Amino acid sequence: MKIEEIYRLAIKEGVRADFRSEEYINQIQQRLKDRYDKMTDAEKEVFDIERLSNPFSDSRILFGDHCKEVKRVLVGIDIDGEEILLAKELGNIDLIISHHPRGIALAGLDDVMQLQIDILNLYGVPVNIAEKLLKKRISEVSRSLSSANHERAVDIARHLNIPLMCVHTPCDNMATRVVDDKLKEDKPFIVKDVIDSLMSIPEYKIAEKNGSGPKIFVGGSDNRVGNIVITEMTGGTEGSSDIYEKLAQSGAGTIIGMHISEKHREEAEKANVNVVIAGHISSDSVGVNLFLDMLEKQGIEIIPCGGLIRVSRNV
Repeated sequence: MKIEEIYRLAIKEGVRADFRSEEYINQIQQRLKDRYDKMTDAEKEVFDIERLSNPFSDSRILFGDHCKEVKRVLVGIDIDGEEILLAKELGNIDLIISHHPRGIALAGLDDVMQLQIDILNLYGVPVNIAEKLLKKRISEVSRSLSSANHERAVDIARHLNIPLMCVHTPCDNMATRVVDDKLKEDKPFIVKDVIDSLMSIPEYKIAEKNGSGPKIFVGGSDNRVGNIVITEMTGGTEGSSDIYEKLAQSGAGTIIGMHISEKHREEAEKANVNVVIAGHISSDSVGVNLFLDMLEKQGIEIIPCGGLIRVSRNV
């Protein structure tokens, strides 16, 4: 496969796994295209044209010849200078894939958080309320990203002439689908049952052995689950801490997430909802592995690094 083909596959599968319909995503993209058409020449000159064909601003080819054939990839949850130097040391690495965004994809992380508004609405939170609460949080993330050194890792890859790509929300969408399908299949009654269900997913079982498995952050193991909502596993980064009361009012009983800050945990406790944190790196690994399995089927050799818990479902 060529780098461009790998990239387009990631976007395609990200849309397929998205909780929003493909038709709805296309409507969002069309509105962006309409906006672009009305821009001045000066505005178009600095506009990120890739956004017109890719709904996930945190997933990009960051450096390299898009037409290069790929036979061997180095893949990590996080890719920084150390991992890029590792690729150079290993030799014969055709492409490095990072899960967490770098470069322009990191700069665009706040944009993909719009997805969270739609997910909250899907679970019964009125869209106007979800939008108001999330827009405040999106602004916070945007400001925090403005000081980041976005291009640092990309510069190293460029100097060493090793192609670099990141695939973030598409993989998080895939992980969210796997967890959602598993919990719907198992129908947990109490919170401990949620943990047991997650532990049947290989990445979480391995994480548990390494001391970072699924944990109950709010609520007791014997608490009844109620309605499960998976609102904090995709959509860029952690959302608003004010949303838990609204989720509880919309019927949420147990919230599943990748990670949670102390402020968010306290607000969830006030709202009397259970919170199960599946695990950050392990959840990321679930989604990345599903994507890597597709590449593996095309004969591409996968070399894991950067925290990736590699589990192949091809065997």
